[in-house]
Amino acid sequence: MNDNKLENNSAFTLVRQDNGIAHLVMDVVGDTMNTLKAEFAEQVADVLAEIKGDVSIVGVVLCSGKQDSFVAGADIKMIDDCKTKAEVAALSRQGQMILLQLEQLNVPVVAAIHGACLGGGLELAMACHARVCSDSNKTALGLPEVQLGLLPGGGGTQRLPKLVGVQKALDMMLTGKQLRANQALKAGLVNDVVPNSILIATAEKMALAGSFKQAPTFKSSLVNKFLEGTSVGRSIVYSQAKKTVLSKTKGNYPAPAKIIDCVKTGMEQPSAKGYQIEAEHFAELAMSDVSAQLRNIFFATTAMKKEQGIADVMPKKITKAGVLGGGLMGGGIAFVTATKAKIPARIKDISHQGVSHAIKYSYDLLAKKVKSRFIRNSELQKQLSMITGTIDYSGFKEVDIVVEAVFESLELKQNMVVEVEQQTKASTIFASNTSSLPIGKIAAKAARPENVIGLHYFSPVDKMPLVEIIPHHSTTGKTSDQTISTTVAFAKKQGKTPIVVKDKAGFYVNRILAPYMNEAAILLLAGEPIDKLDKALVDFGFPVGPMQLLDEVGIDVGAKIGPILQADLGERFAAPTAFDKLLDDGRLGKKVNKGFYLYGKNVKKGLTHGFKQKGKQVDTSIYALLNINPVGHLSANEIAKRCTYMMLNEAARCVDESIVRNARDGDIGAIFGIGFPPFLGGPLRYIDNIGASSLVEQLTQWSQQYGERYTPCDALVAMAENRTSYY
Repeated sequence: MNDNKLENNSAFTLVRQDNGIAHLVMDVVGDTMNTLKAEFAEQVADVLAEIKGDVSIVGVVLCSGKQDSFVAGADIKMIDDCKTKAEVAALSRQGQMILLQLEQLNVPVVAAIHGACLGGGLELAMACHARVCSDSNKTALGLPEVQLGLLPGGGGTQRLPKLVGVQKALDMMLTGKQLRANQALKAGLVNDVVPNSILIATAEKMALAGSFKQAPTFKSSLVNKFLEGTSVGRSIVYSQAKKTVLSKTKGNYPAPAKIIDCVKTGMEQPSAKGYQIEAEHFAELAMSDVSAQLRNIFFATTAMKKEQGIADVMPKKITKAGVLGGGLMGGGIAFVTATKAKIPARIKDISHQGVSHAIKYSYDLLAKKVKSRFIRNSELQKQLSMITGTIDYSGFKEVDIVVEAVFESLELKQNMVVEVEQQTKASTIFASNTSSLPIGKIAAKAARPENVIGLHYFSPVDKMPLVEIIPHHSTTGKTSDQTISTTVAFAKKQGKTPIVVKDKAGFYVNRILAPYMNEAAILLLAGEPIDKLDKALVDFGFPVGPMQLLDEVGIDVGAKIGPILQADLGERFAAPTAFDKLLDDGRLGKKVNKGFYLYGKNVKKGLTHGFKQKGKQVDTSIYALLNINPVGHLSANEIAKRCTYMMLNEAARCVDESIVRNARDGDIGAIFGIGFPPFLGGPLRYIDNIGASSLVEQLTQWSQQYGERYTPCDALVAMAENRTSYY
C-alpha cells in the first residue's frame, strides 16, 4: 500500500490500497473541522486527474481525515470575499463543475460518512455514486443554507430531489433540518448504515461490487406516485410549499421561494438549466442584505463560543448541579443540565409533587425524541437517571453550582442564598434565575457574595437559546471573575448562548422588551384591535405579537416586572393603569385559559368581528372590560414602527450605560432572547441601517405628538450629530 500526498499543504490525499481501491481523504490542514474553500478547486482537479490517469484504481472511497466529522459545510467567508453577484455566481459554477467531474469518474465513488455532513459536505457526498454512513449519534446529514439566507449552491437543489423525492427534498432545504443516520437511510439519502468500526471496509466492498442497493426513495402510495411522478402532481407540491413558506416568512426571507424555484427548474427542465438557475439564485441571495445579516449573526455566535466569561480566567469544572424549585423553569433547567451539559442535576422542591412534576417534564421531552426515533429508549433511561429529586438538601453537599428558580420574591431568594450556603461547600456558586430582581439585593445577606451571580433563562428553557449572566457589585461585595467564567462555561455546556450583562433593573432583554410591550398596550387602549396589533408585528418579523406574548408569559408576570423597572429607571416604564382591570378580572393569560385570546373550551364559540377566524381567536369581552372601541386607524407599518422604535431607543441606552458589553451582544441578546427579526440583524444593526439621524428625527416628532416617552436618548442624539454608527 502506498500513500501519495499531492502537495504538503493539500487538503486531499490519495491513499492506494492493495485491492485496487483508493481512499480519497479530505483533511484540511490546521482546522478542527473540514470545510470547503475556494482554493481547493485546483487541488480537487489535480486529484481527479490522477484518478483518471491511473488504470490500477478500480474504485474510490471518499472519507474524512477528521476523527468525528465528515465535512461541516463550505467556508462562508468565501462569500464575503466576493464583491459582485457575478463573482458569487462564478464561485457556485466552479463548485458545480468540480462535483460534476467527480460524478462523471469512470470508477465507482462511495462516500463514507461519519459525523457532520452538512451543506457543501452533503453536496459533495451526493455527487458520489453511493453513500454509506456510520450509525453514530454524531452523524447528521443536512442542507442548512436557508438558515443563512442562502440556498445550496453546489448542485444540492438539483441532486437532492432526485435522491429523496421532491417533497422530502423541499422539507429538508426549506427548514435546514438535519437527518440522523437511520432517517437518512429511510429517506434514500444513503445506501447503508453500519457501525463506524466497519464504515471504510463497507464502503470499499460497495465500490468493488460496483452495484448499489438503493433505499426506497419515497413511499409508493398512489397519492405519492402522483405527487412525485407526474408534472401535475409536482406542481401541486410546489404551490403548496410556496403557500406554507409565505405564511411562515411573511415575505421577509427570499431564500425559500428561490429554493422552490431551483427544484422546480431542475425537475421540469434540462439539467443544465437547473444548475444555471441555482448559481444565479445563489448569487442573488448571497448579495442580499438579509443573507448578510444572517451571516453576521452566524459569525457573532461563532466568535462568542470561543470567548470566556472573563478573558484569561479559566472556568472551574462543574461535576454536579443543584436546582431549586420544581416549576416549569426548574424542570427546564434540570433538563438542559442533564441532557445537554451531561451534568447530574438534583432538584429540590418543598413538595414531592413539585419534584415529580419537574422530572416528568424531562421525561415527556425525552419520550418525544424516542417516538420520533431520534434516541433509543435506553438513551432515555440513561439521561433520565441523571435527574434526581429531594425535598430536603440531601445530596447538595457535593454540588458545584445551585441554580435557583423559585418564586419571584426578594425575601425568599435572600433566604435561599443563606440556606444554600449552609448546605453546600465553600466554593459552590449560587446562580439566581430572576427576571427582574437586582442580584446585588439577592446577595445582600450572603456570607460569600463572590459566589452569587444571576443566571437568567428564558421560557421554555429547552428551546430558548439565550441566557443572561449577571455579576453583581454591591456594598457587601461582588461576584468574582472565577464565578463569572465558570457560570458562562456552564451555560455554554447547556447549549446556551450567554451574554454577560450589568446588574440593573430588567437587565438587558426585559428592559428593551418593556417599552415595546407598553407601547402595544397604549395602542390597544387607543382603539387598535388585539389581532391587528399582533399581526402587524408578526408581519414585521417577530415570532409572536406583543399581546400573544403577554398571554404566553403571563399577564401577572408582566405586571410584576413593570413597577421594578419604573422604580429604578423612571416614568417611561410606567405601564398603563387600565391593565390592573385585567388582573382583577383574573385574566393571567394562557396558563388559566383567560387572556387576550380564547383558550380551552371557549375557542369553538369564539367569533372575531362577526366572522370565524383561523388561528388564535381574540376574546372580544376584553374590549368592554377596558372600555375600548376597537376600530383602529393606524397602518400596520405605523404600529410596527412605534413599538419597535421604543425598543431601539432603549437598546441604544443599554449600550451607552454598558448594560451589555458591546453592540454585538446587544443584537444577539435581542434575537435569541425575544426573537427580534434576525433578517434585520438585531436592534443596533437596525439602528445603523435606518441611520441614527432619521431615527432621532422620527422619535422627536412622535415625542411632540404623543408624549415624552418617545424622547430620543442622549446616545442616539450624539450619534446623529457625529454621524457615527455601531458597526
